[in-house]
Amino acid sequence: MRLEGFQEIRINTGDVEINVNYAGGGKPILLLHGYPQTHMMWYNLAPRLVEQNYTVVVPDLRGYGDSEKPEGLEDHSNYSKRAMARDQVKVMEALGFEKFDLVGHDRGARVAHRLVLDYPERVTSCTMMDILPTYDMYHTTNMDFAKGYYHWFFLIQPVGIPEKLIGSDPAFYLRSLLEAWSRNKGCFHEQMVEEYARAFCLPGAVHATCEDYRAAATIDLTHDVEDRNKKIQVPLLVLWGEKGLVGKLYDVLGVWRERAKNVVGGPLPCGHFLPEEAPEETYGALMEFLK
Repeated sequence: MRLEGFQEIRINTGDVEINVNYAGGGKPILLLHGYPQTHMMWYNLAPRLVEQNYTVVVPDLRGYGDSEKPEGLEDHSNYSKRAMARDQVKVMEALGFEKFDLVGHDRGARVAHRLVLDYPERVTSCTMMDILPTYDMYHTTNMDFAKGYYHWFFLIQPVGIPEKLIGSDPAFYLRSLLEAWSRNKGCFHEQMVEEYARAFCLPGAVHATCEDYRAAATIDLTHDVEDRNKKIQVPLLVLWGEKGLVGKLYDVLGVWRERAKNVVGGPLPCGHFLPEEAPEETYGALMEFLK
């Protein structure tokens, strides 16, 4: 399944092959999806950004969608957000873009967070959807967090355990997550859910996505501690679902203002999946910020 009007290619980053869709002819903007989805989650926004004279680049993250899914290393470093951010810099270089606007949702926003820290000279602006820094979330864990984010602790279990359990019916598991984390029911077109399930059921996909979370609980935290005093320099838009858990548990803007110099944003009327549950509000907030 492809975004209508977008060209699909594979880009070798020197480490993995990344599946990329892109279209348009203006200022570049990179959109990074989250778990357990693929680049197709941007189907409401990507074509409209093309109409606004952007060159829109929508890849599948390493380990997701139709991108390559290497076996995880013992220290999970090949699924660190540093490695995944490097992938995206290489993708944009291959397309001829040295600087770009950056938008991330969920895991894609965590990749974006690492990217703006490691490559600040590459990013014009950054938008993060429905996350707080990984370090802050792990270090403020309580019962409410553990119940709402149980998968953070399930997916990081030793290799083979979550893979075996999810692998018994990965499509069921994916559908259960979409249902649990959304609040505006009926927002997911069945064709789109089938596409997410197709990708999630590909060989290696469940393991790769578990490795993403294992990295977050290990090597990513090491990198975060090393960069605790490094602030995001580019303008940052932070959006979250007012019906979701992030805004209920945290002072979202307050936390990000400790990590970035220039932060704006607010809640949207939805749960976790902003671009699909509240596409008009998400598009409006993004365009106001970009312009």
